[in-house]
Order: sequence, then C-alpha cells, then structure tokens
Amino acid sequence: MTANPSLAPATMLVQRAHNIRRHALRMGQVQGQGYVGQALGAADLLAVSYFHAMNYKPHDPEWEQRDRFYLSIGHYAIALYAALIEAEIIPLDELETYGSDDSRLPMSGMATYTPGMEITGGSLGQGLGIAVGACLGLKRKQSASFVYNLLSDGELNEGSTWEAVMSASHWKLDNLIAIVDVNNQQADGHSSEILAFEPIVDRWQAFGWFTQRVDGNDLDALVKAFDAARAHTAAQPRVIICDTKMGKGVSFLETREKTHFIRVDEHEWDVALNNLEEGKTA
Repeated sequence: MTANPSLAPATMLVQRAHNIRRHALRMGQVQGQGYVGQALGAADLLAVSYFHAMNYKPHDPEWEQRDRFYLSIGHYAIALYAALIEAEIIPLDELETYGSDDSRLPMSGMATYTPGMEITGGSLGQGLGIAVGACLGLKRKQSASFVYNLLSDGELNEGSTWEAVMSASHWKLDNLIAIVDVNNQQADGHSSEILAFEPIVDRWQAFGWFTQRVDGNDLDALVKAFDAARAHTAAQPRVIICDTKMGKGVSFLETREKTHFIRVDEHEWDVALNNLEEGKTA
C-alpha cells in the first residue's frame, strides 16, 4: 500500500504542513540553530509532495516502484527530515538526535545516513543533473515512477543546473518534475540581487520545459500544479516554480531581514512553537 491518497482533503494537508513546521522547529531547538527559515517556507510544498503527489511505502523506503524525492539543496535537510518524520519513514523520537554525533539526521543531507534521503546534497547545482541520470535509468527499466527534484533559486546561479535543464529537455524526460523554491534568500543576500534569475518562467520555457509558477505557500494552488505536472501528456520535463516565504507560520521569523541561517535566544524556540500554534487557530 502506498502513502498517496489520490485526493487528499485540504484539511489533512493543512495539518501535515503544520506538523512539518513543528518538527522543524523542534529540531532547531535541539541544536539552537539551523536552516529553519527554509523549512518553514517549504513545508507546504513538502506536504503536497509526500501526502498528495508521491507514491511510496513508509516502511519500505527502497521500494523499487516508489517515486523519488531528490533534495539538491543539502542544507534543507531539516525540512526533508521533518517531512520524513511526518510520513513515518523516520521515527518521531529520532528528532531529538538532530545534528548530534552518530545521528541519522546530520545537518546536511547524506543518503548513506538517512532512510528516505535519496541523494547526498550540499554542493549546490548537482541535484538536477543526478535527477536527469535517474530519470534516464528509470526509462530504461520502463518504470512508471517520477523523480521530484527540489532545488533553490540560488542554484540557478550554477551553470551545471542549466546544463541539466537542457539535457532533460533533450532527452524528453517526462518523468522528471523539478520544484524550484524561490524565497529570494541565500547566504550572501537576496538571490535576485546576487545574480538575477527573472524572467524565470520564460527561461525554463525557452529550454523546453512545461512550466508553472505558483504561490508555494498556497496548498490549493500547489495541489493543482502538482496534478497538472503529473497529468501533462507532452514528452517534456516539468517544473513547478514555488514562491515561498522564509519563516512562514512564525510571525517574528517571517519579518526578520536575514533568515538564511537562524539563531535565536534559547527561550525564543518555545515562543516560535507557541506562535506557530496560535497561527493555526487564528
């Protein structure tokens, strides 16, 4: 049995996204720091990926017929761990080991350590190329599985990303769905100021991709976009460009100027968790 209800109720996805945010905050609290802003921003697209779009078996993460989720941006590992915990691929009690010695949840994603972590990320600009190779392999096997690849707007700075974009189109990889998290934030400042990526839709379309752009914190819009990507019949790769808000769901983190790597005072983690709960019931 897969963990993919074909029509996930909206209320269920709201709860899943909320839980992903809570798991990420609790892991941040364990270490007192982390890439929590990205996790909060990407929680909605992860909820739709794991609880609406993808086929997988929680207790058999190596199931051959599964859809694959490739995390190109290795420092987003805290976000993916939160989704894997919510999906019951990783036990909830392992959350308390985040970033610790001998933990299966290192601060940057490593496939050799973590169930459900398909690739080792961290050197930005590599994930989409790996996904292209995986899609070619799945086609040789005549597999019906999809590969979802989450990459960042900062990765659009990397030439290797655009080589992979061009290759995927050349090979007509209709089993590839790229997800671009556009939060306009990277280590050196605003992504759009470091190296402008607009007009982002026109650029992906020019490379031959079926391209959609949505509010990455709007669950209904995400569901429609993921459904359209899977249902698209043309022999071409698909990309969903998701505009997300760093720190989404925690008001004082949403308004911070610098949220690429978050450190807060010890007591503020409880404040953040309480703020998240208050926002849910508001």
